[in-house]
Amino acid sequence: MHRWKPNLNSPVPLHRQISAYMLERISSGDWPPGTQIAPQRELCRLFGVNRSTVVTALGQLSALGLIEGRRGGGTRVSPAAAGQSGGWHSYLEEGSHYPNLPAVQAINRLEFEPGLIRLGTGELAPGLLPEQTMMQILGELSCQPQLPLSYEEPLGSLRLRKALSSQLASSGIQADPSSILITSGALQGLQLIAVGLLPRGSTILLEKPSYLYSIHSFQSAGVKFCGLPMDEEGMLISAISAEAARTRAAMLYSIPGFHNPTGVLMSAQRRLEVMETTAALDLPILEDGAYQELWLDSPPLPPLKALDQEGRVLHLGTLSKSVSPGLRLGWVVGPAPVIDRLADIKMQSDYGSSTLSQLVAARWLEGGYHEAHLTKLRGELRSRRAALLELLQVHFAGLAAWNIPAGGFYVWLSLHTPLPPHRLFKAALQAGVLLNTGDLYDRSDGRHLRLSYAYASLPELKAGIVALANIIRHWSNDK
Repeated sequence: MHRWKPNLNSPVPLHRQISAYMLERISSGDWPPGTQIAPQRELCRLFGVNRSTVVTALGQLSALGLIEGRRGGGTRVSPAAAGQSGGWHSYLEEGSHYPNLPAVQAINRLEFEPGLIRLGTGELAPGLLPEQTMMQILGELSCQPQLPLSYEEPLGSLRLRKALSSQLASSGIQADPSSILITSGALQGLQLIAVGLLPRGSTILLEKPSYLYSIHSFQSAGVKFCGLPMDEEGMLISAISAEAARTRAAMLYSIPGFHNPTGVLMSAQRRLEVMETTAALDLPILEDGAYQELWLDSPPLPPLKALDQEGRVLHLGTLSKSVSPGLRLGWVVGPAPVIDRLADIKMQSDYGSSTLSQLVAARWLEGGYHEAHLTKLRGELRSRRAALLELLQVHFAGLAAWNIPAGGFYVWLSLHTPLPPHRLFKAALQAGVLLNTGDLYDRSDGRHLRLSYAYASLPELKAGIVALANIIRHWSNDK
């Protein structure tokens, strides 16, 4: 919907253009019965029209019996539209994979809306991506006498795995290429582990809040979560022992390097304690290292995998956070039998990640481009972090507290007065600001916001923080 706009110069009234467009989406089957229609306020913003125009257009569809309002449930395509939509509605309720959280679906859609200030986006701004170097690499590859275009072997490109083996060694991880699986981003690694290693009904221990709560890879596989409290050094060790015994946990998931969403860096002592405690419990670890290279103050601590002497740690990595989300490349490091099992599942799902992306990534690592880019990127992120922290000091003093992250993308903002996340999200959106509220990472959280300094430009950061502070100050004064 967000890509279509009514033609302001057309002789056809705007409300008729809108109702005709929506009717076409319903009759084509794009919007089967039960499809949620965006709220009127959002439709006004999307279409660039006033509310009376939207109300008139919706009224026409309602009169035809194609949409209906439900108390507390908004407006949906009605069952009467079933004859025009191919009968897919019942199928949408089936299948093993859960849908994204409604807020996550909204964010995924709205991130492509022009004009919105993206204060929570977990990716680098386009200007921070190594576009010129990537064009140079692509130019070099295009001059090769032969360009490999066939499938890669199940573990992925051997050339890339050798380059990754060398790269991982610089962080203390000793991984033979046969112990590395190339994936289509770290998210696919999570999905493969969820369906390939854990029985339905099993439990994973993880930090709470956590990025993993915002996706449904494990829940769709029938895996339960047990959240562990955190402090400024990472997850609490006493909670690991207690909850592992209570839940008979199958695995521990952790983001020790610049945790998403809190930005916490697990201390060296806590890392040792995690390894010792899980060893005593014979509990495998899934380590998410998506942000570990993005240190800003001092070189990172050894990842948990570097401390692993027993083959109990699976390590996830990715190029999406530091180089290019568009390459869609990540990896899993672990014992060879586990990696082979995950590779077999991957072959059943997509028959391997992009050959061209793997070729580009191998050249990127082999050519020494990675470290040079990271050095420059860290400088840019330091400047952005300083700008965001200064803005918070000016505009949020008395309204919230916040951490000073030593790396990664995020500042974890803690509001002094809890606010309903959905209301805050909508109010910010109306002001042109897109937020990631704390309930995405902990369903009961009405106090936190994940603020990113990696995507929005400095002028956008200022405008977004000022707008957000005004909204929160207004609500706080009303309480």
